[in-house]
Amino acid sequence: MADAIIVDGVRKKYRDKWALDGLDLKVARGTVHGLLGPNGAGKTTAVRTMTTLLRADGGRVEVAGYDVQRQAGEVRRRIGLLGQHAAVDEELGGWQNLEMFGRLHHLGARRARVRAGELLERFGLAGTGRKAVRQYSGGMRRRLDLAASLITDPEVLFLDEPTTGLDPRGRAEVWDAVRSLVGGGTTVLLTTQYLEEADQLADRISVVDRGWVVAEGTSDELKARLGGDRIDVVVRDSSQLGVVAGLLSHGPGGPGGADGAVVDADRRLVSAPVADRMAALTEVVRALQDAGVEAEDIVMRRPTLDEVFLHLTGSGQKGAAERGHVSDRPEVKA
Repeated sequence: MADAIIVDGVRKKYRDKWALDGLDLKVARGTVHGLLGPNGAGKTTAVRTMTTLLRADGGRVEVAGYDVQRQAGEVRRRIGLLGQHAAVDEELGGWQNLEMFGRLHHLGARRARVRAGELLERFGLAGTGRKAVRQYSGGMRRRLDLAASLITDPEVLFLDEPTTGLDPRGRAEVWDAVRSLVGGGTTVLLTTQYLEEADQLADRISVVDRGWVVAEGTSDELKARLGGDRIDVVVRDSSQLGVVAGLLSHGPGGPGGADGAVVDADRRLVSAPVADRMAALTEVVRALQDAGVEAEDIVMRRPTLDEVFLHLTGSGQKGAAERGHVSDRPEVKA
């Protein structure tokens, strides 16, 4: 089965800066693919290129089997797009909004009305269809936005920061809606700043930095790049953070087999990787007791996607050099 999205060496330049610098991406049909990256990494430019809103300066993009530049009309008929900001009219009811979107997409009056009813039911909004959207909660409004983006039953749906500004309940409502869509066969490309969102929804994740993909894999595969388990020690007395960091930085021969501890003074926390979780926990507890350190909490855990994200993207030329992105990246000429 062909991929739903293929991005091959895409470049886009704004004035003297490359927003996309040889971006490569493949998204399998019927999956959620997360696109993560810091502000300015090129995520929104990539989405605009894939959805025919922006013309690339080089490379090739194919969506739903059609070339984005040569067959833009065919691509538009097969995609949906939910941007960061609401597209619905808050003075109209949900039903009126969806009917209006249907008519704009040339569905015809009867088909637009039927489709509006189907989508309101699908997203749990059937009982609110006549109520003005300004009376909706944040989660309800975004679900209506999502319904509007599906008015033509697209093969591929682009979600650009779909839950920005929502509270946890609203985000959970949108997540459930996205899972339902993918269960029905829709392919979703998701850009988000909420790493938990990508962790929860994405089958695969591409991390973008400075216009190209620096890492790709499942959430577990990306976390594995930072090694195995980590141990977190929260001390009662912040003056003992240095002592704990020393205990956890002795390398394979020291307590826990840790190699390099990270100190978070604000949270009174020291975190370090460990080689053997069960042996490490026992040895660290004993070492803390011997050193007279009173621990408020000790937790063994896997690396988080947040830690992976920060490790992979870093900041500025220093972070890029540490990851090999200065020396091994070929120069791209206009």
